[in-house]
Amino acid sequence: MHLRFVNMLSSFLFLLTLAACGSAPTTSQPSTAGTSMVVQVVAAENFWGSIASQVGGSHVHVTSIIVDPNADPHDYEPTTANARTMADAQYVIFNGAGYDPWMDKLLKANPVSGRKELNIGILNGKHEGDNPHMWYSPDYVTAVATKIRDDLKALDTADASAFAQSAQSFLDTGLKQYHDLIASIKASYSGTPVGATESIFAYLAPALGLKLITPASYLKAVSEGQGISAADKATVEQQIKQKQIKLLVYNAQNTPPDITALINLVKANKIPLATVTETLIPVKATFQDWQVAQLQGIKTALAQATGK
Repeated sequence: MHLRFVNMLSSFLFLLTLAACGSAPTTSQPSTAGTSMVVQVVAAENFWGSIASQVGGSHVHVTSIIVDPNADPHDYEPTTANARTMADAQYVIFNGAGYDPWMDKLLKANPVSGRKELNIGILNGKHEGDNPHMWYSPDYVTAVATKIRDDLKALDTADASAFAQSAQSFLDTGLKQYHDLIASIKASYSGTPVGATESIFAYLAPALGLKLITPASYLKAVSEGQGISAADKATVEQQIKQKQIKLLVYNAQNTPPDITALINLVKANKIPLATVTETLIPVKATFQDWQVAQLQGIKTALAQATGK
């Protein structure tokens, strides 16, 4: 832990040096009526970046920092290229709630007058220690898209009507299949007991009407890379062996040895599996295409489990 702290401190000091040695901070001002512009947007994670790109349309240029499916957003270390990108940003979107603490370093090392920042955790009343996986909550997704629309309208007043139109199109049309699938799963499988390997599924499960019975402390431990308690491990294994769960949902991008062993136990007990991921798969997918594919996988697994 001490070594990691030293490395993070060194990275922070390096970024500060980069900012100090570079050109003066860019100043961005909201556009005036009749003057169109392209707003430079930086999103910490590509799932939020996808939403920003669709809400902003041709009037934004979005750069996402986390795009590699193998990168861990929790432990990402910013690069000098990230710092240069941040120095040009007029609007920055990040998850917050302890999920991407490295963004604080980038923002402090690259101050920009007039830049807007959207901390999604603060927007949704979440803080460090809360479940940060807010992109798996349909309500939070709607709240974020609406906030991005309003922030872009403030930054670029000349294109306010375009932002309003593209945001509405995203919410009504872009997310239609996503919401339809959620409603369909809830209608057919409400109350079905399921398990999960981590808290990434904890917002989506109730939205689908599913009864997530895995201990919350187990879900949080796996999500945060902490040790699983013996009591929680025993409970989860009992739920599987006694077939108390009809389905196990796991994060395909986070399968340490304990989780791999759990997945094998689920297979041995002939319980269906479904996967979700932390970031966009494939990397060029839209937010809704990614989510729809996962929801279809969950629905198929539930049908297999229940015979419906």
